[in-house]
Amino acid sequence: MCRNIRTLHNFEPRADAAEIEAAALQYVRKISGSTKPSKANQEAFDHAVHEVAHVTGHLLDALVTTAPPKNREVEAAKARARSAERYATA
Repeated sequence: MCRNIRTLHNFEPRADAAEIEAAALQYVRKISGSTKPSKANQEAFDHAVHEVAHVTGHLLDALVTTAPPKNREVEAAKARARSAERYATA
């Protein structure tokens, strides 16, 4: 489940609201142990996702670094290469 949470800090362009929301959703799914909450829990689940996304946005705004921003395409290519190496059949 949490493999879908990606690093959001220090990218150019900055992480947008949709990326932050997706990470928050994955986090709440992981800690709740549920990918789809029951109707009785839907409101609490949605509220948690909203709150985690809100706090994550504040965190990303507050973080500072001296490192140059990363390029999304380059980082995605590195991840694909690691995955290909990890799952290569012998």
